[in-house]
Amino acid sequence: MNQIVVEDQVSVTIGDDQIPCATSGSNEIDSDGLEFVVKNGLAKIQESSLEDFIIRTSFFSGMGQNSGLAKKTKIVAIHKNLNSSWSGKARAQSFQVFSKAVADKCGGDANVKYAWYGAASDEISDIVMHGFSWCLKADGNRDCSRHSISLSPAKFSFDSVLSSEVDENGLGLLLLCRVILGKQEVVTADSNQFHPSSPEFDSSVDDLSAPRKYIVWSPYMNSHILPCYIISFEAPYLRGKKDFQAATDTKSERNSWKPVVSCCSQLVLKQGA
Repeated sequence: MNQIVVEDQVSVTIGDDQIPCATSGSNEIDSDGLEFVVKNGLAKIQESSLEDFIIRTSFFSGMGQNSGLAKKTKIVAIHKNLNSSWSGKARAQSFQVFSKAVADKCGGDANVKYAWYGAASDEISDIVMHGFSWCLKADGNRDCSRHSISLSPAKFSFDSVLSSEVDENGLGLLLLCRVILGKQEVVTADSNQFHPSSPEFDSSVDDLSAPRKYIVWSPYMNSHILPCYIISFEAPYLRGKKDFQAATDTKSERNSWKPVVSCCSQLVLKQGA
């Protein structure tokens, strides 16, 4: 059972068949200018659905203190990854197998969370088609390296928005993924670590009490991360990304990996019992 918790104590509980694995949904396809949507048989989520409402709320709540930019950001469409290809089915099945294995190892809780990943459109397409690979990372994407993949917790979508790349029309893409975190350890920004420090740990974070980054090591990036939804959005202010990002980094000190507390209601999608 997945539970959606909002800080103002509004709580909605939905069943696992509604938004957990992205294995079911409407077969209506609408490319919205994204060629790979048609090629991969992704299903567009209806705007009037609870599923759409939950994801939109999480996305905009994750803009945090950047309310001015939230008003300049528009979600164009949300598509569900049905994992309909043979390789997609294999990755989804592998995720379930590893979820159970990590749960058994960790006393019954695999610590599965929802998280955002932003990148250039071609990288997002390759991930949906073939899985994650450090070779496919976009130049300057701070969330992907030779050693690990970094994802943003559900309540920090803006971090992944900054890691995405928009086209000349200001259109960008985000992935909303399920991530097996298991038992976590802290890794600092300047660390040269490229795998868990011991078999006791399954993933890493920048801060245990208030994580801003979920870090999945490269050997586990396609077994512990399952792309569930592709969010296409318009953010014209990112067309001058380098100048904008430098200004944003200076203001929020994102490069220090220090947690930032959001002033608005934050929607947290978490794996329940």
